[in-house]
Amino acid sequence: MAGKPPASDPVQDAPEVSEPQHSAVGLPAITHALRISQQQMGVRRTALTLLRVNQKEGFDCPGCAWPEGEHRHTAEFCENGAKAVAEEATLRRVTPAFFADHSVADLAGRSGYWLGQQGRLTHPMYLAEGAGHYTPVAWERAFDIIGEELTALDSPDEAVFYTSGRTSNEAAFLYQLFAREFGTNNLPDCSNMCHESSGSALSETIGVGKGSVLLEDLYQADLIIIAGQNPGTNHPRMLTALEKAKAGGTKIISINPLPEAGLERFKNPQTPRGLAGGGTALTDLFLQVRLGGDQALFRALNRLILEAAADDPGAVDTEFIREHTHGYEEFAAAARADDDWDATLRATGLTREKIESALRMVLASRRTIVCWAMGLTQHKHSVPSIQEIVNFLLLRGNIGRPGAGVCPVRGHSNVQGDRTMGIFERPEPGFLDALEKEFGFAPPREHGLDVVRAIRALRDGQAKVFLAMGGNFVSATPDTDVTEAAVRRARLTVHVSTKLNRSHVVTGARALILPTLGRTERDVQSGGEQFVTVEDSMGMVHASRGRLEPASPQLLSETAIVTRLARRVLGEASRTPWAEFEKDYATIRDRIAAV
Repeated sequence: MAGKPPASDPVQDAPEVSEPQHSAVGLPAITHALRISQQQMGVRRTALTLLRVNQKEGFDCPGCAWPEGEHRHTAEFCENGAKAVAEEATLRRVTPAFFADHSVADLAGRSGYWLGQQGRLTHPMYLAEGAGHYTPVAWERAFDIIGEELTALDSPDEAVFYTSGRTSNEAAFLYQLFAREFGTNNLPDCSNMCHESSGSALSETIGVGKGSVLLEDLYQADLIIIAGQNPGTNHPRMLTALEKAKAGGTKIISINPLPEAGLERFKNPQTPRGLAGGGTALTDLFLQVRLGGDQALFRALNRLILEAAADDPGAVDTEFIREHTHGYEEFAAAARADDDWDATLRATGLTREKIESALRMVLASRRTIVCWAMGLTQHKHSVPSIQEIVNFLLLRGNIGRPGAGVCPVRGHSNVQGDRTMGIFERPEPGFLDALEKEFGFAPPREHGLDVVRAIRALRDGQAKVFLAMGGNFVSATPDTDVTEAAVRRARLTVHVSTKLNRSHVVTGARALILPTLGRTERDVQSGGEQFVTVEDSMGMVHASRGRLEPASPQLLSETAIVTRLARRVLGEASRTPWAEFEKDYATIRDRIAAV
């Protein structure tokens, strides 16, 4: 039997501080994951649901975007994933009676944890202007409210269409199609706040804003460098891949201002050694870099590689550089000129001996992969830092070969897929050309608003309607007080969600909460049972099929919400077959392929 949601709210500003751990996962992870799952789902539902996570005929975990191999474990999930699944597949429900009992002011005083623990949303809810409580609303009336506000705008650019990384490919493609047919490129998304710098740096260097490796490449690498990433905390299943790589002889360098327990020692809960033994030590060399010192570190390594080539011509892959790169002479001259060791040591916080130890491991490796996450992407100089990493790999020919390349590790389960589908405020002309050819309308060409500019536009009254396809905008964005004040200036805020979060209680003059199906739930439309697709952190696209009965018969899929909204707003003038898309998701995928 599932447990009841918490009645009291935990103190948010009194964290418990203890000695740091030196290993991660193991038996405690299993017991904690199962305890949380049982509290939310009960014993039987826990077993049935978790055994379908990340399976080929199951559903994609709504947690991180780490890929799965061809051969799956029976339990292909981590502690984080189990908790994310449990919160979605919970037996707890947030019904209209809940909103009758709790005013918006009451809910605004609760923590995000308390709100999320109350359970799944079951009905569309509407907050009228001046009202203190959300009340239930029919779906058609909800679409009418949105349509009234959108069509009353002086310009389509007064609307903002935000997207979370958990949106499926099919829904994301239709969402951007609707926004552009409505007339705006205001499509900010969570990529603006995480790996935007990775996409920019990689697009300008290797020509595509994604990683260049597959999961199998990790097992073929001689050296894996993990910079600004905490896999044990944010991508725990990555530890299993690193353990397999270590078993094959791969060396690992960890670069981080703080040691990460999972990279120190991994106790794999799916092996006897991990459960009962000491686990696997993953890191061979830990570089405790100063915050923001990664660019200086990789610049120093690049200079040292160039210097090493004087005695060892193989230190630099001259043939690869000649055939596949440009700008080498300018780069080499700049790197050689940057030879102030004192400045390097100040910037990195490392000793010369540590940097030279890293150099020896780099020169001994024929196949090197560099992985990174938000520890690298969240600095003002993040783009040049990542470009320095690309140069580091290019020097030794470590892009485009098995066991070598760039590996930006994404967070949300489909954040990369959403960008592939066109969720981007600065679309490429070629993409817009393809949309125009396929759907017969002229998409807007002016760049739209990213997250920060959307906040400013709401603050300044230049944006009046805010729609969010998932996510928790006010909590995820920078400068919470400014963001919340800006959102409150909107005429209408709309959130497509599975459960409550802070963004539902920081509203415009009017607000809607539209409940949607989760990944775990069966999606049946008039054309039969449907599946959606997602793209993992390494660019692989695969299907996701829910099996649970929906939390409420009132729920609509993300795809159905977008198609019905588009039909209400665009009307007969639209040539896009929105009704057909809702009926059969395969028709959406056909048009995605065409574009």
